[in-house]
Amino acid sequence: MSHSRLYIPGPTEVDEEVLLAQAQSMVGHRSTEFTELFYGLIDRLKLILQTENHIYITASSGSGLQEAAVRNTVRPGRKVLNMVSGAFGDRWQKVSVANGCESVRVDLPWGQPVRPQDIDHHLSLGGYDAVTVVHNETSTGVMSDIRAIAKLLGKKYPDVLLMTDAVSSATGVSIPFDRWDLDLLLTSSQKAFALPPGLAFLAVSDRLLARAAEVAHRGWYFDILQLEQYLSSGRTTPATPAISLLYAADRQCRRILDEGLEARWARHQQCMEMTHAWAQHHGFGLFAEPGHASRTVTCLRNDPGIDVPALIAHARVHHMVLGNGYGKLKNRTFRIAHMGNLTPANMEELFAVLDDYLS
Repeated sequence: MSHSRLYIPGPTEVDEEVLLAQAQSMVGHRSTEFTELFYGLIDRLKLILQTENHIYITASSGSGLQEAAVRNTVRPGRKVLNMVSGAFGDRWQKVSVANGCESVRVDLPWGQPVRPQDIDHHLSLGGYDAVTVVHNETSTGVMSDIRAIAKLLGKKYPDVLLMTDAVSSATGVSIPFDRWDLDLLLTSSQKAFALPPGLAFLAVSDRLLARAAEVAHRGWYFDILQLEQYLSSGRTTPATPAISLLYAADRQCRRILDEGLEARWARHQQCMEMTHAWAQHHGFGLFAEPGHASRTVTCLRNDPGIDVPALIAHARVHHMVLGNGYGKLKNRTFRIAHMGNLTPANMEELFAVLDDYLS
């Protein structure tokens, strides 16, 4: 191998064809060439994210869009409910506070999903504009049931916006934005999209745009109404976009659609099942609560008590990179990602290397 293959939950493997797409010559971001590239990519993202609603692209990480979410939806005197079941729910809550929002933080044990009843209790007290949920926690390998949460809000709290972080799940699992009646879904390029870091993608509903119009101080860079104004008028973006990254994104989105969404989701499912079977064979439990395991990254409990750093070092000698546990889970767990471009054959190669160490 010319490089070490990444089995970490981001950044992920990027195909050489996609990497080379970044080497195309620059064009003006107000040119016809760029306009065709940009709007063609928007159309492909709508297919991938299963929406006819609004799609925006920013040169940022997914964390930037966590900030966009709260800045555009939470009105003065109203609250945001931040559900925290892992490291990235924790980040979104900190982002909320840093932007002056009145945040109500609900901490759940790591390893558990966010459930509708966890949200219902707090929203029933009133005063909320939005609720934030991380769909797929890369720190814990847990996937929450966003569809069930959206049903709850639609039935009992139609004025509360559901904002979903799908950074590590979008393209790895089906998230039908329109059919589930979501308000905001944010994701980024460097995980299951299998792109270089630096881009973030945002899907929003008309309901959310209407709410944004009631928020006076939305900032500038992440002002969704400004993004909409430029996009709908044919001027693409307010600020100079990351053109090289957009060339790569266009190439990869074409590849995703050529593979077929159903086939892509099935491949992620197969790689997850292979990882679970390997873990069970060696006595590693899943950190995720049963029935809520992530399709894109598996967090394994170190039940046998192995030397996790040594296992990771052994894999690296063979040009394969694993993830240790995140934060307080370091050495108590380790993580194997199976997202993006990884195939069942890639997983078999990894497991052969890990088997060699464990034997």
